Amino acid sequence: MKSTKYNLSFRANLSLGLLLLTLLLAGFTAQQSARRKPTLFLIGDSTVKNGKGKGDGGLWGWGNFLPAAFDTTRIHIENHALGGTSSRTFQTKGLWSAVQAKIQPGDFVIMQFGHNDCGPLADTARARGTIKSNGEESEEIYNPITKQQEVVHSYGWYLRKFIADTKAKGATPIVCSLIPRDTWKDGKVNRATNDYNKWAAEAAKQGGAYFIDLNQLVADKYDREGQAKVGTVYFTSKDHTHTIEAGAQLNAATVAEGIRANKKLPLRKFLLKK
Repeated sequence: MKSTKYNLSFRANLSLGLLLLTLLLAGFTAQQSARRKPTLFLIGDSTVKNGKGKGDGGLWGWGNFLPAAFDTTRIHIENHALGGTSSRTFQTKGLWSAVQAKIQPGDFVIMQFGHNDCGPLADTARARGTIKSNGEESEEIYNPITKQQEVVHSYGWYLRKFIADTKAKGATPIVCSLIPRDTWKDGKVNRATNDYNKWAAEAAKQGGAYFIDLNQLVADKYDREGQAKVGTVYFTSKDHTHTIEAGAQLNAATVAEGIRANKKLPLRKFLLKK
């Protein structure tokens, strides 16, 4: 009889001990999660990270200089952009899956695509183009690069996919329209007002993402400074798409301005105070 009571008491104490241990571990995990620095992930093409991100050929993407605007003791920044990619190929090549696997609740994703989306859908060189719209159109093609059939969607569709995947992870998506190229007409830099800028804004709104009109913001600065200065200070005469260091710094500062201007965007609290 005494043995039975002892066993029952032992089991009860053991169960209570295990419960307390579980609660302690849960509390510790919650504290660790609360103390974890959020991560800001950057995805995009070579205008976000050119080459290996070390100034290859004197050219830089704005993602290299964005950390200078943030308190990096409070937020971690990872630049996963890759030159030559479009909103389509960043996903089909598995680059997005690799980033997605790292995203945790409370993180942020800034995306900027468009420069390479205007290419052919199924050429033998890149096969990276997307359908030029924000619609639900799709086209099945034979991809000569992968040697497989592939359903190609619109530029906006791929952006909405990034947005939905980011939100599913409990993170905050931010869409940037593409930076303007150094091409001009009648003393004004050309904007993407009626195509990729417009579609990016629409996709962001439909997907419930924040939007930074980077194309417009940078273009306004270029207009004020003039074609001669922009072409020599921010670009070289040999490349009208990729910026040199000063141009990348200008674009990064403009992204930060866009973040700061949006009072509802939680990412703004990690910016350095002016």
